Amino acid sequence: MTDGSKDIQPIRGNKGATDPGPRNPLLDAQNPDVLIPPETDNGGLPNLKFSFGMAHNRLEDGGWAREVTVRELPAARTMAGVDMRLDAGVVRELHWHKEAEWAYVLQGRVRFTVVDPDRGVWIDDLGPGDLWFAPAGVPHSIQGLEGGTEFLLVFDDGNFSENQTLLITEFMAHMPPEVVAKNFGLPPSQFASIPKSQKYIFRMPVPDALEKVRAEVGGSTAKQAFTYHTAAKEPVSYPGGKATVIDAADFPVTSMAALIMEIEPGGMRELHWHPDADEWQFYKEGQARMTVFDATANARTFNYTAGDVGFVPRTLGHYIENIGTGVLRIVNVFNRPLYKDISLNNWMALTPPALVQAHLNLDETVMKALRKERSTLVR
Repeated sequence: MTDGSKDIQPIRGNKGATDPGPRNPLLDAQNPDVLIPPETDNGGLPNLKFSFGMAHNRLEDGGWAREVTVRELPAARTMAGVDMRLDAGVVRELHWHKEAEWAYVLQGRVRFTVVDPDRGVWIDDLGPGDLWFAPAGVPHSIQGLEGGTEFLLVFDDGNFSENQTLLITEFMAHMPPEVVAKNFGLPPSQFASIPKSQKYIFRMPVPDALEKVRAEVGGSTAKQAFTYHTAAKEPVSYPGGKATVIDAADFPVTSMAALIMEIEPGGMRELHWHPDADEWQFYKEGQARMTVFDATANARTFNYTAGDVGFVPRTLGHYIENIGTGVLRIVNVFNRPLYKDISLNNWMALTPPALVQAHLNLDETVMKALRKERSTLVR
């Protein structure tokens, strides 16, 4: 970014005025539609953007974690997100949550281990783009493989905090020692070295090969898979990009659906809304613009780039447009097991033409185009 970014001024036509400062010109240049809102913006929608780059980063021995919750993004009351990095061999300690955990591997390779309520074991190795899901209350652990890993976690409660998970170290440390000993039928001296505080993220050697580790616990015995390899499903191509829906129809254990998109330069995710789910967005790559519409005549436009989180409350109309020169890559997560959307194009194309014309004053040329141009998701 050059000093020319200082020349961006909050002026649109004869509205606005120069801003002599003090200013953050780099921030203004990243958010031009916030500094100079489109004329169609109106009312007082809340902020629907927060960057992981502005979130507190918890640094641990061999890894880190940062989160975006209702404290950082108050509109996102139903979902929270964590960005976590583990070096090779580093473990996110054995734990469980009060919330469900949906995960997407951003880079590297990772081993995920679960023990379900039926005493079923699931151990799997995952790579970029792969998913895992841990239902609320189900214990699990995460370990970086060679080269380490970074992954995105999304939880189905905006009040979630990664700093308040239920950890095996703390569970054991806060039970009376004689009770722990009695539980396992061993002398109390056997448990004298239990840590007095959490480990959370800590170093271990890179684990043995997957099949060897599975054999040590009797194999993967869980009745359902807690991981999903995205190579199992081909993206659907559209005129402006491609998209993959992964929900409970593909991944039965999950209670959260996902739409993973690549939008070409100049392309856009068409005008739509979701009738039964909030949408939590993670921008992996590229530059985007999104306008969100709410009653009555409320609309607000935001700009997003890599590392940003977006949020759209249930039923609010919106689009996502690629305004950059490269491919826009986004991971969208929904707090329902099955993905649903309502396309503006479909709604208008399938409504009796006379009704649409009477509402919007459209001529017959537009109406003919509408009947041919149904939803393409990305155009």
